[in-house]
Amino acid sequence: MFGNYLIGLREGLEASLVVCILIAYLVKTGRRDALKPIWIGIGVAVGVALGFGAGLEFGSQELTFEAQEALGGSLSILAVGLVTWMVFWMRRTARHLKAELHGKLDAALQMGTGALVATAFLAVGREGLETALFVWASVRASSDGSYAPLIGVVLGLLTAVLLGWLFYRGALKINLAKFFTWTGGMLVVVAAGVLAYGVHDLQEARFLGGLADKAFDISATVPPDSWYGTLLKGVFNFQPDPTVLQVTVWALYLIPTLALFLAPIGSGPSVRVKKQKATDEKAEAEASA
Repeated sequence: MFGNYLIGLREGLEASLVVCILIAYLVKTGRRDALKPIWIGIGVAVGVALGFGAGLEFGSQELTFEAQEALGGSLSILAVGLVTWMVFWMRRTARHLKAELHGKLDAALQMGTGALVATAFLAVGREGLETALFVWASVRASSDGSYAPLIGVVLGLLTAVLLGWLFYRGALKINLAKFFTWTGGMLVVVAAGVLAYGVHDLQEARFLGGLADKAFDISATVPPDSWYGTLLKGVFNFQPDPTVLQVTVWALYLIPTLALFLAPIGSGPSVRVKKQKATDEKAEAEASA
């Protein structure tokens, strides 16, 4: 349940921050007349995301078992790819997000109501579709027949909405860079579990082999129906009897991805080359002056 709560909190907070930035900018610039198109765009984006999630859930129920497993595995892998891109993108652009949104909003204000609706829809819709896909994949991976995973997601989204409102009112100030770093790192761990589960789905669909090749089996030590087995599954999508391929894919994704994500920004060689180039250009300009 905690893993799903984290997904709802992290993804929902990003969308909440986008909404806060858009609304606050219009209020501060005296353009309250543009709030209605913004809310329309946000409402449409939320509706599309909910419809997408419902389509995934109910549409997959009409398929055969193997088709369900193939679809679930493929979409789980796609969801992991999207959420990985998202956490790296947010880590790189979080500090410039406000300026970027302000620029898009200024252009939309000049173009009219339709552009405002489209700006809000695109800004929130992308987050909504990513959230719907990853939540569906994660709930499917960690579901034990109860509503706990879905409840975790809903609680996370409600917390995100509350935090977004507090940010807007100026009642809450936290270090967003650190917040997104910590939650992003934990989300990478959750994504690794979703990826392993997706691989298992593809093995059950007979798209990948090795279903009978178990890396280990500790079901007797960590029973899946025990409280600690349920906790490990809910947080990390832990499986007591994974296949060799699952463990291999899990490790090949988690170790390098987490290392790259937690590495200090600006430590790469390309950054040093850019800094040196800028220094050289500045020296040349001073010499020619």
